[in-house]
Amino acid sequence: KLVARALHDLGKRQSGPFLAVNMASIPSELVESELFGHEKGAFTGATNRHDGRFEQAEGGTLFLDEIGDMPQNVQTRLLRVLQDGEYTTVGGRISKRTNVRILAATHQALSRLVEQGLFREDLYYRLNVIPIRIPPLRDRASDIPALVKHFLKNAEADGFPSKQITTEGLEILKAHDWPGNVRELENIVKRLLALSAEEIIGKTVIQAELGEELNQGLARLPPSNL
Repeated sequence: KLVARALHDLGKRQSGPFLAVNMASIPSELVESELFGHEKGAFTGATNRHDGRFEQAEGGTLFLDEIGDMPQNVQTRLLRVLQDGEYTTVGGRISKRTNVRILAATHQALSRLVEQGLFREDLYYRLNVIPIRIPPLRDRASDIPALVKHFLKNAEADGFPSKQITTEGLEILKAHDWPGNVRELENIVKRLLALSAEEIIGKTVIQAELGEELNQGLARLPPSNL
């Protein structure tokens, strides 16, 4: 999301809206409505007309995160948008023109999903115009201090207390494996701000928090067959 936001902010659409949608977090039966909107009475519970993300992002950027989790029926509708530049709302009859830039991301190998018949091949090639491959956070530890500074600033704007992390603490963060990548780092920073009583957060507190994170991860692993 950080990269998508940077592309938006530095591009010609920066004056337009930036909207991010995580496909993995939306129930499959609601994805169409979330993206394309729906008309009143389109389905049970649709008591009002709903503007979809495409309409909300008009003139700007729509970031589709975890697109590998997009249901196949919605993949077909997205392909039409990319090909023809138009869509219809759920329950609607009139096509709407759209002027939205699409950015997409996934942790899955889409080419493998195509081979398995789980992702449309034509949509894959439509999306895979300018691929940006981002190395895992563990392979770019030098980015961590800047990311931490960014997350501290954002958290303070959201009402978290103003705190700092020592140089030794940053070294501990740089040495961590970060299986959850940037999102995991952001969550750790927020957790440290919320739980630490110190205004200056040092390595001892961070080591304890990362140890707890590791223990929770191990607890989720299946039992060994050895």
